[in-house]
Amino acid sequence: MAIKQISVFLENRAGMLNAMTAVLANAGIDLRALSLAETKDFGIVRMIVDDVYETATVLKDNNYIASMTPVVAVMIPDVVGGLNKVLSALTSEGINVEYMYASLAGKQTGNAYMIIRVEETEKAEAALRAAGLHIADQESMAEM
Repeated sequence: MAIKQISVFLENRAGMLNAMTAVLANAGIDLRALSLAETKDFGIVRMIVDDVYETATVLKDNNYIASMTPVVAVMIPDVVGGLNKVLSALTSEGINVEYMYASLAGKQTGNAYMIIRVEETEKAEAALRAAGLHIADQESMAEM
């Protein structure tokens, strides 16, 4: 049930992120979560969108270098220790978190989604479910 994240490589200079988001906005693509990591010369935009395949097509048609990666989206209650419960479930199964970032849960109140990149998504999802946590699918992320 892993969801697809789109990663886009951008040159690290003024206006590049704005240009990419303009392309997406003009195509009617809605961003659900976004993370930006940078180095001196380039940046990597990681995003969850409402329509993965349309986004990939639009990016390719506009000469952006993009890739898709499976990630896990887990709902985290807004309580003390919410994130720790997620990380404890993964750690207990020996699952390493490569990176993660958060997204608000849209119309749902009191929760957020943590987008997590791990090597074994199915194993991670099983561990999180066993801990009583809710895993989002592509459709529910699109409807946020």
